[in-house]
Amino acid sequence: MRPFDYQEHFRSQLDVLKHEKRYRVFRDLSRHCGDFPHATIHQGDAERNVTIWCSNDYLGMGQHPKVLAAMHEAVERYGAGAGGTRNISGTHHPIVELEAEIAALYHKEAALVFSSGYIANDTALSTLGAMLPECVIFSDADNHASMIAGIRHSGCEKKLFRHSDPEHLDELLRSVPGAVPKLVVFESLYSMGGDFAPLHELIAVAKRHGALIYVDEIHAVALYGDHGAGVIEQEGLLGSVDIIQGGLGKGFGVVGGFIAGSATMVDAVRSCGAGFIFTTALPPVIAAGGLASIRHLKSSSVERRALFERVHKVRTVLSAAQLPVRETTSQIVPLMVGDADRCKRISDMLLEEFNIYIQPINYPTVPRGTERLRITPSPLHTDEMTSELVRALSTCWKKMK
Repeated sequence: MRPFDYQEHFRSQLDVLKHEKRYRVFRDLSRHCGDFPHATIHQGDAERNVTIWCSNDYLGMGQHPKVLAAMHEAVERYGAGAGGTRNISGTHHPIVELEAEIAALYHKEAALVFSSGYIANDTALSTLGAMLPECVIFSDADNHASMIAGIRHSGCEKKLFRHSDPEHLDELLRSVPGAVPKLVVFESLYSMGGDFAPLHELIAVAKRHGALIYVDEIHAVALYGDHGAGVIEQEGLLGSVDIIQGGLGKGFGVVGGFIAGSATMVDAVRSCGAGFIFTTALPPVIAAGGLASIRHLKSSSVERRALFERVHKVRTVLSAAQLPVRETTSQIVPLMVGDADRCKRISDMLLEEFNIYIQPINYPTVPRGTERLRITPSPLHTDEMTSELVRALSTCWKKMK
């Protein structure tokens, strides 16, 4: 009997992705420090400059002088790495300061920092769910893959409620006995559609049934609220949410994830969460950059105002050009294509003919038939760049008809 051909099996699986136009191509880019959103694309031995229109560094804080200065100082003072997990190697002081700053930002007793937002969601949800006896988790149907993973790893019973549907959530909660622990999990801002959750309604329903409330704010932190604490701050709901999850890698411009909540719940995750216990800590240089970014944005609204001015301009000119912009009021501007092959070809044409980089968003990130180009303006995009974008997109759309 011939042994199983592992390599051929993997090749066949990749061939399916390629046939369905879902094979992911990573572009080799070098961002230009101090010159965002410009970057150099490397294609073999060739190099050329491109303009990025799909970064999650929404405010350009990855280039901010205060963030860079803090990181330079930290690497000179502490070195490159963290030395290992916090359990074994100790907790370096910059991460202690960072967690205290995050807790203060959200008016919570404690915060815990993770290596990424994915790990934060997976670890927190799996740990809290597993610790609660016979817990039932109620999850929005459009929740991120990291939340889905955490719920699955918790071993809890899961009930999906229709996207942003408080009435369906209420119906599902009523189906579970009142004494059973319940955890309601949703996002404040959905990154692929750019739509906001009905926070007041969902929170009211969850509270009526005595459920814990867990909200992912990762695409909203730094961008919303008077101090950059997100949509929950903007809506005056910080005191109504039990656990807030957020990240440092998007609006704050560095990398990492976090949760904030009561000291007891955060300590439970710290003490029992495998994704935290067995993962090397964020290095001091990253913690210092995140801390500088949070402190700056707590007192500065300049970046937020400039972002939404640019978003408004981009949305206006794309709509005027009769391009299929999905209506949202967030910083995310989805351009609906509706076909995986067409979406990929438009993305390639933008890059090759116009030096504009926008990655195609296809299944399974979004449902089949809703493929899109996800445009994310920043305060550092100019009027000239915006005009170039709409001209290029209009040309591509006409060629693709």
